Amino acid sequence: MTGLDDDTAAESRTRRLRPLGGLLAAMAVALTGTRVSAIALPWFVLVTTGSVTQTGLVAFFEMAPYVVVKALTGPLVDRTGPRVVSWTTDLASAAAAGAVPLLHATGLLSFPVLLALVAVIGAVRGPGDLAKEIMVPEAAERARVPLERATGLSGVTERLASTLGPAAGGFMVALLGPLTGLAVNAACFALGSLIIALALPRGMGRPADQTPPSTGYWRRFGEGFTFLRGEPLLLTIIVMIGITNLLDAAFNTVLLPVWAQRSGNGPTAIGLSNGMWSAAAVAGSLVAAAVAHRMPRRVVFFAGFLLAGAPRFLVLAADVPMWAVLAVFAASGAGGGFLNPILGAIAFERVPPGMRGRVNALGDSMAWAGIPVGGLLAGAAVVSLGLAPALLIGGAAYFLTTNLAALLPQWREMDRLRGRGAARRTADPDPGPPAGVAPADDRRERAQ
Repeated sequence: MTGLDDDTAAESRTRRLRPLGGLLAAMAVALTGTRVSAIALPWFVLVTTGSVTQTGLVAFFEMAPYVVVKALTGPLVDRTGPRVVSWTTDLASAAAAGAVPLLHATGLLSFPVLLALVAVIGAVRGPGDLAKEIMVPEAAERARVPLERATGLSGVTERLASTLGPAAGGFMVALLGPLTGLAVNAACFALGSLIIALALPRGMGRPADQTPPSTGYWRRFGEGFTFLRGEPLLLTIIVMIGITNLLDAAFNTVLLPVWAQRSGNGPTAIGLSNGMWSAAAVAGSLVAAAVAHRMPRRVVFFAGFLLAGAPRFLVLAADVPMWAVLAVFAASGAGGGFLNPILGAIAFERVPPGMRGRVNALGDSMAWAGIPVGGLLAGAAVVSLGLAPALLIGGAAYFLTTNLAALLPQWREMDRLRGRGAARRTADPDPGPPAGVAPADDRRERAQ
């Protein structure tokens, strides 16, 4: 009997963990493909056009629709349900990404057509990312896993994708060419869509918006703005992350590829650098999941940003050996690993389940608003000032943004939020024993 009981318990545990495991798997494959594309696409444009400006323009055409559409589709995600939105948008992303190598092979890929395709990819990826993000609390409930552990695992998943994706992308581009990386991106989106559609429990990801169907779209959209206006801490976080995201976009889409080309290190150096950063961030995220709840959020948060931001810019400007670049990227990634769990938990704690689509969409879009212009500004800075001055300016801006923001009084609330999230959790649509209720400690979430 004991053996049968053990088998039954193991089967029950597997069934219980399936929602969280399926969601994390879908996030992993989609994010891995995106990270591969983040190296393959800029390198493809750079080597085929030789234009830094056009490389930045492609980044703009992908990220501008991402930000705008993500902001506008929050009410749709709340009303339709994140599961449907996730698998349909991933399927559309796969089709658009797969069209790039196909059209190039047939000689039909002009630069305007490329811009149109990356705009489609960005437009549908925004709501797809949002839908996966807001399913994390429900997946935690169904798996009976504390919310802080689920957000930590989603952060680790993101970091692992950011480790494997850039490393694989760099070597893939060097050995097989950038179009292979774009084809892999399409395959990853298709697989992510399949996992969401088939692997998650049928009742998961149902609409959480309880407002009457007659309530208009713009009224529900406005409710998100109204909620954010009453949350000074969330607004302060969004503004600061918006500036650092702009600088990160400038670094990743233009400054790092141009450095790799001009230094002679090539695309492999991009993959190694980003892979080192992400590997260290995975380690940082695991440590954060284990011990960060015992540490003051504010101190950990700003110490992490001190390591994660400016040093990357400065080490490339210093023209040091590759081993030194990798060492700095490793230290930077370790600090960055503590950021997403903290940021993610704050939002899940403060936003009611029925408004997560709207509020997270608006917050994410505002935080990402500078990303589309980051590549354009970096391209203009490199052309007019040179690579080293552009890197120094970016590093100084990163340092000042994060350190001056730390002086604002709103940040004191970071360490006063513990325990507020439990009252706002979504109910389990498939009732069972309560999820392992998280202790009244800090809950971490994901950042941009």
